[in-house]
This record gives sequence, structure tokens and C-alpha cells, in this order.
Amino acid sequence: MIIKNAEYVTSIVSKKLFEGNAPEIAIAGRSNVGKSSFINMLTNRKKLARSSSEPGRTRMLNYFSLNDGECFLVDLPGYGYAKVTDKERDSWKGLIEYYLQESKNLRFVFLIVDIRHDPSELDLQLASYLDYYSIPYLLVATKADKLSKEGRKKALSVVAKGFQKEPEQLLVVSSLTGIGREEVLDAISSRL
Repeated sequence: MIIKNAEYVTSIVSKKLFEGNAPEIAIAGRSNVGKSSFINMLTNRKKLARSSSEPGRTRMLNYFSLNDGECFLVDLPGYGYAKVTDKERDSWKGLIEYYLQESKNLRFVFLIVDIRHDPSELDLQLASYLDYYSIPYLLVATKADKLSKEGRKKALSVVAKGFQKEPEQLLVVSSLTGIGREEVLDAISSRL
């Protein structure tokens, strides 16, 4: 896929869906894993999705149009952030589950993980949830620039094993250097 333009469209905070017919690709992952940076890298826009050093900033469904509405990226709230109330955390979880269950336009999910860390229990739960409901997803290991080439290979093997996948089944990216961008765009093209 060639992304010619990308624009923020809307944010949804309640259990309702964006009205449209274009395919949607959800971006899911724990708080502070780099979802916003991933969107910015993918669209080649530095500040399209707001990134923050403070975890838990994405608290709603954020829709971004690609190529004048050809498809949408949907940034889901991050999970696993400890400094919020149980009520707020449950609200985010409910919003994520509602979207994943009810969106008729969802084609697949990019499940974003940090290549430097073993998958968290919540990462594995989300993967299991997606498997259970037959929602297609691709694992994306971010922050590849933080490791040497050899370190990346070892870390990828550990992350893949945690998800019971082969390392080749994961996409490795760096939002800072653009590593893996073309592979991600190819993955989008092949699934749309």
C-alpha cells in the first residue's frame, strides 16, 4: 500500500462505532508501547497521532483516514496502565471489546509489543481473545532501534516464543528509523 495522505478523523469515547464502509485496521497494545509512534511512522507524519511519555494517554477510539477514506487506522486505548481507577480501566476494556466484537469494517489488528520485553500477561490475553473470536491479527515488535542487530534477533525469538509463534511471523519495526515500514505496508496491502 502507498499512503498518499493521512488525516485524523474523530475520537469515540462511548460504545458506538464510526459510520462508514471503508476497511478498518485496529492498532492495539499496552500503554506506552509505541502505538502512536507506529501510526506516525506508518503514515510518514510526525504528529498525526499524539504520542506521550506518559502512559495511558489514548483513552478512546481514535480514527485516522488513509488516502481520503480508502481505509482507516483505529488506535485503541492502551491496556495495562496502573495509574488509573479500576472503573476507568474497565471502561477502556469494555470499549476495546465492544469495538472488536461489533465493528463490521474491522479487517485485522496490529498487536503492538515492545521487542525488548517478554509479552505481558495482558498481551497474551489479547492474542488469545483475538484467536478465540477468529479476529485476524499481526504481531508487531516495536523499538527495534534500541537493540543491536544480534540483540534484535535474540529478543525477537523470545517474544515469538511467548506467543507460540515463529520469529518470521512477527513484523519488526522502529518508529525512529523506519525499519520495517515497507513490510507493514505490504502486510496491509495483502490483507485489504
